[in-house]
Amino acid sequence: MRGAPVKSLALHLGLIALLFALQFVLPAYHHGNLARIMVMAAYAMGYNLMFGYTGLLSLGHAMFFAAGMYGMGLSVQYLGLSAGSGFLAGVAAAFALSLGVALLALRTSGVAFMIVTLMFAQALYLAILHFAPWTRGDEGFVIPRAARVFLGLDLADPTIRYGAALTLFALVMLAMLCLVHAREGRVLVAIRENEPRAEMLGYDTWRHKLFAVTASGTISGAAGAAYGLLFGYVGAAFAQVPYSIFPLLWVLLGGAGTLIGPFIGTLFMFYLIDIASGMTDAYMLAVGVALLLLTLFAPRGIMGVIRERWVRWLP
Repeated sequence: MRGAPVKSLALHLGLIALLFALQFVLPAYHHGNLARIMVMAAYAMGYNLMFGYTGLLSLGHAMFFAAGMYGMGLSVQYLGLSAGSGFLAGVAAAFALSLGVALLALRTSGVAFMIVTLMFAQALYLAILHFAPWTRGDEGFVIPRAARVFLGLDLADPTIRYGAALTLFALVMLAMLCLVHAREGRVLVAIRENEPRAEMLGYDTWRHKLFAVTASGTISGAAGAAYGLLFGYVGAAFAQVPYSIFPLLWVLLGGAGTLIGPFIGTLFMFYLIDIASGMTDAYMLAVGVALLLLTLFAPRGIMGVIRERWVRWLP
């Protein structure tokens, strides 16, 4: 892998190997949780490309996740596509939406960009509700187990589902590793740090931001399509505002602009909510206090602090 430091590559391959080994020792409950976390971490990595590396804050990223999920779900449900073809249809839907949103939203910047992405996401959510005869509105619909078979593998089987989630996670992480060490990734960081200076050096910052938004939305859509296939449900809740805020929180907690950060943030928040909800009905208060403390004492996120203080070569 050209341009990637050996230490960085070894670290990320080590994480993938650890996740692969864990499936053989984890209890069924945590086995299922980790599969879900890996899919959502892929979603967070897509968001991190746009926010953490390029500096574009989106408040409507759930639209890309939902586009992938519904693109897959509707094509499988009504067009009779196979699981593999349905997944590709979901990715294509997310790519088309992210490209269209990028061409329009990048006409703005700052707060206006945030508001535009939020409005696009709300428009998609309302469209899902409006076409309830096909989308089933708030109720959503279940993907039949018979339709969740890929190359003879039953994606509803816990072991196969875990392997598929790990495959998606690994592919997204390694693709991101290639990107951040490539020229394109370094230009994105330059835009995040000082866009006027990047323009002065001769870089076409609009083209690079177009790439970042489109790639980010496509990765998020792939995660949405995979989530629908692996867990067998497509619902409008995934297009609502909380699912635009979640990836932002995961990235901030784990460390914006770090590769492992989105996974750490997703894992941390998932189990924080899980443990707190088992202890008290006011679990969101406990979660809020924990997030506040982490934000105050680790403003760069968990991996951001580790990189800043001890492991400076982390990408």
